[in-house]
Amino acid sequence: MKQQTLAMAADQGAGFETHRKRTRRDEFLDTMNAITPWAELCAVGEPHYPKRGNGRPPIGLERMLRIHFIQHWFNLADFACEEALYDSASLRRFAGIDLGCEAVPDATTLLKFRRLLEMHKLGEKLFAEVGRTLQASGMKLKSGSIVDATIIGAPGSTKNQQKARDPEMHQTRKGKQWHFGAKLHIGVDSQSGLVHSAVLTAANVHDKHPLPQLLHGQDRRVYGDSAYASQKALIRSKAPDAQDFTNQRTRRAGGEVDEVQRGKNRNKSKIRARVEHVFAVVKRLWGFTKVRSRGLEKNACRAFTALALANVYLSRRRLMASVRP
Repeated sequence: MKQQTLAMAADQGAGFETHRKRTRRDEFLDTMNAITPWAELCAVGEPHYPKRGNGRPPIGLERMLRIHFIQHWFNLADFACEEALYDSASLRRFAGIDLGCEAVPDATTLLKFRRLLEMHKLGEKLFAEVGRTLQASGMKLKSGSIVDATIIGAPGSTKNQQKARDPEMHQTRKGKQWHFGAKLHIGVDSQSGLVHSAVLTAANVHDKHPLPQLLHGQDRRVYGDSAYASQKALIRSKAPDAQDFTNQRTRRAGGEVDEVQRGKNRNKSKIRARVEHVFAVVKRLWGFTKVRSRGLEKNACRAFTALALANVYLSRRRLMASVRP
């Protein structure tokens, strides 16, 4: 253990800030520090991370992962994250940075680390590893899946070097509003509410097309909104024993509303609504409403990492109960 400097002691409030109050950020970071499977996640990135050699030694992998997760939780770009770490003692304490003997990794270092994750598709591997860890802790996939999709916006401006919008993003119409960007499709366990599969496509891809990829094969019931209506063949192509519990359209050709079917949809939606908890965490709590990079591959890495962290966050009460002495 390295010797504690005055800077680290000040960050921890050791005799300097007698009236300091623990904030919600402190509580959140302490909780995520306790329940995140750091050893397992580091093992995913270790084969691809630079090793010590004759040059400048690389920053520790766990520290870079911690800073990368801070960027997701607080929706920080590289330079903004660097400044936030200099500004916030709670973020430095979470990342294990002592300004008395070392500097904060600069924005270029954070950019290179993110590109490393994208190059080796480590976002998807981190998502899979979190799933395995949660299942090993007792959170098993049950018999039902909920499928849904949400739009992630992208800049529509052509005022850039290419004089064009991102060619991998497309526009789509939702209601009377046009959107340009990508679409995140997810499959959620109907009991635990945890994400077990995900696909990122352009926004103009219909919700039904990635449907088989969102099922794990052992599903007995499949829930979804009316965008997935009448897709029994697609469902059974991946899960032969699954029953179709997706919402059906209630308005008939003559404009009459089928009140019986409307009541059935309302009952199904009591379970289907659990998928919205994931979107609330990823989009509303962590701010992933708009992409920051061009191309689906880069944004898929961010999406899978965000979903992995969302699974950990949504399981926090059960995980905290298991780590408490």
